Amino acid sequence: MDWQATGAALDLEGHAVLPRLLDAAGCAELRGYYAESGRFRSRVVMQRHNFGRGEYQYFAEPLPEAVLRLRGEIYPWLAPLANRWAERLGEASRFPASLAQFREQCRAAGQARPTPLLLRYGAGDYNCLHQDLYGAVHFPLQVIVLLSEPGEDFGGGELVLVEQRPRMQSRPQVLPLRRGDAAIIATRHRPAQGTRGTYRLNLRHGVSRVDWGERFALGIIFHDAA
Repeated sequence: MDWQATGAALDLEGHAVLPRLLDAAGCAELRGYYAESGRFRSRVVMQRHNFGRGEYQYFAEPLPEAVLRLRGEIYPWLAPLANRWAERLGEASRFPASLAQFREQCRAAGQARPTPLLLRYGAGDYNCLHQDLYGAVHFPLQVIVLLSEPGEDFGGGELVLVEQRPRMQSRPQVLPLRRGDAAIIATRHRPAQGTRGTYRLNLRHGVSRVDWGERFALGIIFHDAA
């Protein structure tokens, strides 16, 4: 991966796409896990909580090898950017070089449950705009990997980002992903440069309505849950 270009895109837009992070076989393997209830610690049906329609499941420890590797190997590339963002925003928090060290920070704050998850959408399902925050400690970036092929496995169901800009109307964006592509997005907010210096942009994300078929995605969140 070209992490220098990825960091530049995240600084500029608050999101970046890693094309073909997973191949078709890797995506199929992860999709197949959804039916294996023993791999998960909890299941959420979105409409019961007014989150949208569809459902998702949080992986239990130990995480599947593919998820464990992705989470552990992507984090060190993002930690320096996360620290630059914190410094620009005047925040005191700093993020260690390894995921293991960061998870120690989470545990010290009472956050010990893993947060990587699989999401499944059918026809008519969608995910309302939201932020994935599970406690006082959170990492400012997260990864979403599309596991199904648009136009072949499903239609609609696009990843939607909305930036809330100070004293301006919100800006929506749609990220066109293919199967195996990974979107890196801001978890909660990011710094932006204005005429008077750095200011904070808040971000939420969701998924538009799935018109037909079935859509699976993997969410890689680096902080743990309380």
